[in-house]
Amino acid sequence: MDITAWANAIEESGHRLAEAAETAGPLTEVPACPGWQVRDLLLHTGGVHRWAREFVSGRTVPLELPEAHDIADDIPTDSELPEWLRVGCTALVASVRSAPHDLRCWTFLRASSPLAHWARRQAHETTVHRVDAEAAAGKVGPVEPALAADGIDELLDCFAVRSQRMRLESPHTLHVSATDTGSDWTVLISNGRPVVRRGGPDGAADTTLRGTAHELYLALWNRAPLWPLHVAGDATVVEAWPRLLHVRWN
Repeated sequence: MDITAWANAIEESGHRLAEAAETAGPLTEVPACPGWQVRDLLLHTGGVHRWAREFVSGRTVPLELPEAHDIADDIPTDSELPEWLRVGCTALVASVRSAPHDLRCWTFLRASSPLAHWARRQAHETTVHRVDAEAAAGKVGPVEPALAADGIDELLDCFAVRSQRMRLESPHTLHVSATDTGSDWTVLISNGRPVVRRGGPDGAADTTLRGTAHELYLALWNRAPLWPLHVAGDATVVEAWPRLLHVRWN
């Protein structure tokens, strides 16, 4: 994927998130985020969009992810939250689309460029939380295969390799295979830092997960159970996945 595709994903997912939030209502619980209601999801995502836009606009030093009251002149009421989310999302997308490709700014994940880092990160931040809002509203729409495969790649190649919790006493090889995009990843899990590489394993994997990119995306981001996927081999990683890798921002 490229900057244009990621910007389009932010835009589409942001507006779908707002629509789903309006359908669900602000006080509806968010299934994948214990303790959160839809209003918390909107405040969080709208805050992240405004925070990310600081860096896309050229900020070169870290900025702690703020609470909503730090980045809004007035805290929006529950009825105003969906539109507040839309406004922040639209501003972020405009900044991504107009930013120079040689943008210099602070980043925290490896990427081909700082602009690619923020465009990709916000595409999946917004898409995952769009899924959360749709789950609260009662129906989750599909994640487009190329976007889903890219999000699996970000999760494994950027987040998993940094995880302090992805540890197993005995070495374990996990093969993740997206059947509709032909994408494969091999994750080597041990009592040290995990190692991730694109492509299938050299030999037999201890565990293989197969499914469409959409199915794998939801499951690996802990938005759906792993068990409905085709699981072959040792179930250790399947049972432990929510504990091994859970990306949190708050």
